[in-house]
Amino acid sequence: MKIWIKNGRLIDPKNGIDAQLDVFIAAGKIVAVGPAPAGFQANRTLDASGLIVCPGLVDLSARLREPGFEHKATLESEMDAAVAGGVTSLVCPPDTDPPLDEPGLVEMLKHRAKSLNLARVYPLGALTQKLEGERLTEMAELQDAGCIAFSQADAPLVDTLALLRALQYAATFDFSVWLRPQDTFLAKDGVAHDGEVASRLGLPAIPVCAETIALAKIIDLARVAGAKVHLCRLSSRAGMLLVKQAKAEGLPLTCDVSAHHVHLSEMDIGYFDTNCHMVPPLRSQRDREALCEGLRDGTIDAICSDHAPVDDDAKIRPFGESEAGATGLELLLPLTLKWADRSGVPLVQALARITSCPAAVLGVDAGHLTPGQRADLCLFDPNRYWRVERDSLRSQGKNTPFLGLELAGKVRYTLVDGHVVYEG
Repeated sequence: MKIWIKNGRLIDPKNGIDAQLDVFIAAGKIVAVGPAPAGFQANRTLDASGLIVCPGLVDLSARLREPGFEHKATLESEMDAAVAGGVTSLVCPPDTDPPLDEPGLVEMLKHRAKSLNLARVYPLGALTQKLEGERLTEMAELQDAGCIAFSQADAPLVDTLALLRALQYAATFDFSVWLRPQDTFLAKDGVAHDGEVASRLGLPAIPVCAETIALAKIIDLARVAGAKVHLCRLSSRAGMLLVKQAKAEGLPLTCDVSAHHVHLSEMDIGYFDTNCHMVPPLRSQRDREALCEGLRDGTIDAICSDHAPVDDDAKIRPFGESEAGATGLELLLPLTLKWADRSGVPLVQALARITSCPAAVLGVDAGHLTPGQRADLCLFDPNRYWRVERDSLRSQGKNTPFLGLELAGKVRYTLVDGHVVYEG
């Protein structure tokens, strides 16, 4: 299939391109940007007038809920949601049932995902067996099976010696370890930020120090072990400042923030809106503003969707008993555009946070439109508004705090390996 994408505004952050240029695709790869190659005859032409053509989005956290949680979502529904949101590469955490702690499970997931011919899936392997925080997994075997890095997801790892051993093992093979910083004991049974809203509603709280204490421990151990560490979903100003100091020291740390935490704060819980029950919790407006500034100055490397579809029955319970999580794959692009518009961030810089920067965190050759690169692209209309409604979401999980909101940025086409996998 030969495709000619014409008349679009091409934005490629990695290559510093923001201009009206055509893209030519053949045999699943980008063969030219700008003038057509000699003798190029397109089988299909996509008129991108009024659209932005950019690399396919790279999402660093999307729970696909398979295996084990098919009542919440299926691989088919979530992969469909991914391409509808312009996401062509995504990372799935290991907290499935059973966890991704054996090569056979990883190979099965990779095979199932590949057979759908939609987005690329990069599994995180479990750092410890059954995510119990005790015995380390066979990381080398899991990497051979297709794992991109290793993580505990949201499962606790309270044994500091076990964490040090895991980081040392990972450093030996140059593996990356992904950790969400939260002290288990300080966060025990908490469901909201330790602030005025939790106090008013009588909700058990999680203090900011639950994040900073865990961060200090992780940073010190990473320094000792010499390991590459990615910090998942920062939520506080104090935590971001610790990361900034560690990066200034030269430690090989990266970090991300969820799109929800860029826009929402504890105030959005309102009267027990369970769609705002998230992990980590939505924090103060001051924290939210600091996270936005961290994205601007590069302290925070990427924005992720933190996609976590939940079934309706788990969300209609009282706030403290409801299941945490929100759907986000289809909202990653418009929420990033909304942040950029509100913060005065150039579009090239904003798109870098969901394309080339997360690809660099992953260490994969994606997130750019260099000739010879696999043709994974997203074409979207930045001026087209759409209303977030249950029926408009392809994800099986309809749980999002943004229901009813109109957002700018509608994906028109998503291409993976040079094939149009979504038209909207």
